[in-house]
Amino acid sequence: MKNGILLVDKPAGWTSFDVLAKLRGVLGTRKLGHSGTLDPMATGVLAVFVGRATAAADRQLNHDKTYEATIRLGVRTDTGDITGTVLETAPVTVTEQDFVAMLPRFVGEQQQLPPMYSAVKINGQPLYKAARAGKTVERTPRSITVYSIDYLGTAGEQEYRIRVACSKGTYIRTLAEDLGKALGVPATLSALRRTAAGVFEIADAHTMPELLQAAQEGSVPESWLLGVDTVFSPLPALKVGEKVRVHLFNGCPTSRYPAADGRYRVYSENGGFLGLAQITGGVLTVEKLFCERE
Repeated sequence: MKNGILLVDKPAGWTSFDVLAKLRGVLGTRKLGHSGTLDPMATGVLAVFVGRATAAADRQLNHDKTYEATIRLGVRTDTGDITGTVLETAPVTVTEQDFVAMLPRFVGEQQQLPPMYSAVKINGQPLYKAARAGKTVERTPRSITVYSIDYLGTAGEQEYRIRVACSKGTYIRTLAEDLGKALGVPATLSALRRTAAGVFEIADAHTMPELLQAAQEGSVPESWLLGVDTVFSPLPALKVGEKVRVHLFNGCPTSRYPAADGRYRVYSENGGFLGLAQITGGVLTVEKLFCERE
């Protein structure tokens, strides 16, 4: 496979690492990475970085996410979702109108306490390891932003569906529990689907059956791989001539470059993506190359 980004519609019951393990055989390479881990119960868009594109996984500009979640009232679990052990049940007296009326209170900047069953590290250890050992670790609330919450209707008795657009680090499981507390009832997450992760949309993702079928028929089409420059699409594009291209490859600055100061995604004269560069005080310097040096 060439370098690029493969969008996968992660199935329920798989960890993000399960997806990578299977794709190593499908794509014929061990050089894979992913961004934005999804819980095993969750489905949806998972960006898998292939080859040299793995260097872009930690350089994404947009970390916002969009989820479609189902919240079940009347139940609380140790994990914050239905895969966990039930800790509390209670009759539900609130109505659908009560639930909908509460949603605007959770839109905007806020502090959220990371759940114990999460990969957040405290003193170098992921919280979920302590949780599995039956321990509770003191945690510090984190600043998050919920941009919007749209009500999508009921999903069954005492189950309500919402769409949440939020910043990096937002836990929808915690949001579900906090909604329940505000309503005076226990609550847990019964389903979660990520429909967008940064610039990546679920409409462009491929299911695991599709990927496995393509591998059986020969190989995954290269057209399914997005260019690594997709990650940097919010940056302005800069096309450089051959002399400047050589300078970038050699790590040499180019003085008096005729463009505004700032950060750019850079392309060669033939349109090939080279990498990232900065212009400061009229001097163009390379930040990171994502192509082979010639």
